[in-house]
Parts: sequence; structure tokens; C-alpha cells
Amino acid sequence: MNPTSGALSPLARPNGTANSTKNLVVTAEMCCYCFDVLYCHLYGFPQPRLPRFTNDPYPLFVTWKTGRDKRLRGCIGTFSAMNLHSGLREYTLTSALKDSRFPPLTREELPKLFCSVSLLTNFEDATDYLDWEVGIHGIRIEFINEKGVKRTATYLPEVAKEQDWDQIQTIDSLLRKGGFKAPITNDFRKTIKLTRYRSEKVTISYAEYMASRQHCFQNGTLHAPPLYNHYS
Repeated sequence: MNPTSGALSPLARPNGTANSTKNLVVTAEMCCYCFDVLYCHLYGFPQPRLPRFTNDPYPLFVTWKTGRDKRLRGCIGTFSAMNLHSGLREYTLTSALKDSRFPPLTREELPKLFCSVSLLTNFEDATDYLDWEVGIHGIRIEFINEKGVKRTATYLPEVAKEQDWDQIQTIDSLLRKGGFKAPITNDFRKTIKLTRYRSEKVTISYAEYMASRQHCFQNGTLHAPPLYNHYS
């Protein structure tokens, strides 16, 4: 990291990408931008300038985790391709403040946060509910619940591996996440429509973010909103 330049040094290649020689689109600066947006929102600053990274459209997710054990604190995204500048800005706040599983993030939690940006790629219709690989693919399932209502749910590629789940455990957990309350049978699993995908992912901590933006901070006090100097 080179704090004096206000830029992050390159991070290791994210997991779950399709080709190790491919040039990645995702960058650590995208996570910095998400921190900028959240910081400005929580402290009442105007929203930061648009960043310089690509504004191409991608399906995307923003994930917040907290503490040494990196407990999930919010994760929301979209499977519709969105221009990255507006998409990351929108889902930064949606995932931080409107994930129904958690209370909204607060200023006091900022120093313990980790931010991840996932850009979703390589969508494929699976032949059945087992046609995917743990640690390689994210999965999105569609199913009809016990009330006859179509529901969907997804796990990003890293989730099953982090939880040490096999395919069946992942599918069953995802059904519960999607609100399915009836007993889960193998016959029911066979009715699931599954789409598999891959992702490019990068994660930074709040400490890394602060180091990359330190020219905006003196003695722990914000003297200029993030990005207003960084991208001028």
C-alpha cells in the first residue's frame, strides 16, 4: 500500500474467478468507494464524486462483515447488470442499512468493518441441482414454496466453502434462506431450477481504507469528504 499517493497497492487475485490469466475488472478502489459512500452518509457529508474505475454494467453484490471473526453484517446485490458507479453507490447503502437480517450499520461500527465487492460473471443454466462446484460457482435457485409461490435465493461462490458445506447442505440452507419451511426431500430438490455463476471479488478492511484516504484525515478528524481531493 502506498498511503502517500492515496491508492491501494494491488491485492492478491480474488477467489472464484474463471481464469487465472484473465484481467480482472474488480479493484480495491471499488471497496474504497463503497466505504466513501457509507462514511459520507453516516457523517452527513455530500456524496463523493464519481470514481475513475470503469462504469461498465455488471451484476454486483456489496458485502459488509465485522470484527476479527468477520461476522456477516449485510449483503445485498442485484442480478441485473448495473453501471458500476451508480450500482455500487446504491447497494453500498442498501446492504449497510436495509438488510432485513440486521439493524442498520452505525458510525461506531465503521472501524471494525470489512467491505467486499463481487462482480458476477459466467452465468449458466445448470442441468440439475448438483451441476455446480463448491468453491467455484455461486448459485441462484428458483423454487415453488409450500404455498405455491415462486421464490429465489442465492449464495455467492465463497459461501459454501467458508461454511464447509457440501452441495446438499448448501442447497438445503439456501432453500431455508429463501423461506421454504416444509421438509426438504430429494424429490423436491430435483424440482429446483439452478443457475450457476462465477464472481470476481475483492475485500478491504476499514484500516486499509483509512490508509488509502489518509490525506483526507488528520488526527482522526475528517477535514474533507473522501474522494473530493482523491479524484481531483
